Amino acid sequence: MTSPKVVTLGCRLNAFESEVIREHAMAAGLTDTVFVNTCTVTAEAERQARQTIRKLARENPDARIVVTGCAAQLGADKFAAMPEVDRVIGNIEKMDAAKIAENPAAKGEAVQVGDIMTIRETAGHLIDTPLISNFGERTRAFVQIQQGCDHRCTFCIIPFARGPNRGVEPARIVEQARVLADRGFSEVVLTGVDICSYDHGLGSVAAQILKEVPQIRRLRLSSLDPAAVDEKLFALLAEEERLMPHLHLSLQAADDMVLKRMKRRHTRDDAGKLVARARALRPDVVFGADLIAGFPTETDEMFENTLAAVDELGLTFLHVFPFSARPDTPAAKMPQVPGNVRKERAAALRAAGEVNLARYLQTQVGQDVEVLVETGREGHTPHYVRVKLDFDAEPGDFVTVRANGAGNDHLTGTKMA
Repeated sequence: MTSPKVVTLGCRLNAFESEVIREHAMAAGLTDTVFVNTCTVTAEAERQARQTIRKLARENPDARIVVTGCAAQLGADKFAAMPEVDRVIGNIEKMDAAKIAENPAAKGEAVQVGDIMTIRETAGHLIDTPLISNFGERTRAFVQIQQGCDHRCTFCIIPFARGPNRGVEPARIVEQARVLADRGFSEVVLTGVDICSYDHGLGSVAAQILKEVPQIRRLRLSSLDPAAVDEKLFALLAEEERLMPHLHLSLQAADDMVLKRMKRRHTRDDAGKLVARARALRPDVVFGADLIAGFPTETDEMFENTLAAVDELGLTFLHVFPFSARPDTPAAKMPQVPGNVRKERAAALRAAGEVNLARYLQTQVGQDVEVLVETGREGHTPHYVRVKLDFDAEPGDFVTVRANGAGNDHLTGTKMA
């Protein structure tokens, strides 16, 4: 290995933080180290983390393996017990250049995971991190605006892995966006654990970025809480073409009793009103959603309400998860839906999403679409539709193509005559 290797599992926030780790590790000269930035949102995510660690150890027999991220924060001892693992560091420690550079062998501190729930400052560890200027081979860059979550959804373990809500000052966020734009990134994604709870206002900071960094041609948002989309963001959706018309909702369900038992802050009607309002302001907007199948106590009727909402709300891009009980969460103690039923319901939701996506793709055939090229022959439209090109193009370039066909999950595009 000639440079540190960072393997990212899970969310866009992890993708940003992996770049912080990479830059700290490069500055420290850790050329013999592999970092695994883990996820803990489901039991399957933790299983994949362990599998990834074993695979990396086989592929890099002389490297030190450092495990971090949410699974490490909550299960440090389990990962430290793996023979492949040399060191485990927590979610606070992974953002600290001094912690990344330490040699724990000299101190006998192979596990360094602090109590993240005691963190109360306004993301001081984020403010002190370097401005990230490189995202490897990606043409899309991430900017972290906040960290942590103060809500307590009954199924979710993430607040205990990430700590309380705390945000980055707007000026620092704008500065980070400018650095990325100067580096050549023309698409930026604002990310965090709960970006709608950003204390300076999500819509306000998005507007500030677009005003002060005109080189950014596309601004995207990570998952939105349907209960907390602010007025400024609605206005920006209507007025600013550079805010992409693709919104991903942290919906989770569309049955009011299930939502109540999840301790979500929105109802089915709230979600419907949000979607309708956004479409009235920006008729071409498309929606994605996170959905949990087989939440404890979910009856067939409750599930059918969620399934029907996929079509009623016109949800195009679905992330579907069979319910996974996380230790010490209230939902883990509720009456559980059988595993086979969860899987069947998840399959039904995915199938409904595939129908909606196919229907949407057909509406785009024959249209001229702008594609940000991400590989030689592939990229995404403003609506986050994947397009396969029939000609070579440079990553980072914007090309306008005629959509001349549709596959199961993508469009095909050809050069304009």
